[in-house]
Amino acid sequence: MSEAVLNEREATKTHIVHLLDEIKLADQNTQRERKEIVANFRPSNEEFSLLEEVELLTVTLRGYANQIQAQGGILNETNAIDQLREMRFFRIPVIVQFYFGSNGKYEQMKGYIRRLDYLRLLMLEYLQNEPSN
Repeated sequence: MSEAVLNEREATKTHIVHLLDEIKLADQNTQRERKEIVANFRPSNEEFSLLEEVELLTVTLRGYANQIQAQGGILNETNAIDQLREMRFFRIPVIVQFYFGSNGKYEQMKGYIRRLDYLRLLMLEYLQNEPSN
C-alpha cells in the first residue's frame, strides 16, 4: 500500500476521532431542544420515537468510531460495513418528518443528525479502504 494511501487513511481516522469529539459536545448542546422535541413530536405509528431513533444511531456510530480510535479498525468489519451502508438517516420516516417538517426550528438537533450521518460516511470510507491483511 502506498504511503499516500496510508496518509489518507490516517487523515480519515483523525477526522473520525475529531468528529466523534464534536458529536459528544453537540449531544450536550441539544439537550434543551430534546426537551421541546419530546413535547412537540409525539411518537406516531413508528416503532421508535425520533429521539429513540437518533439514540440508536448514535450508540452504534459511537461504538464503531471508538473501535476505530482505539484499535484502528472494527471487529467483524464486513457486518459493520453492511450495517453502515444500510443505516441511511433519511430513509427513516420519523427523521425525515422531523428534519424537513420542523420549519427552521431545532437547528442544533438537525446539525447533530448531519454530523452523525457524516461520521457514518467517513467510517464507511475508512473501512472500505482498509488495507488487506
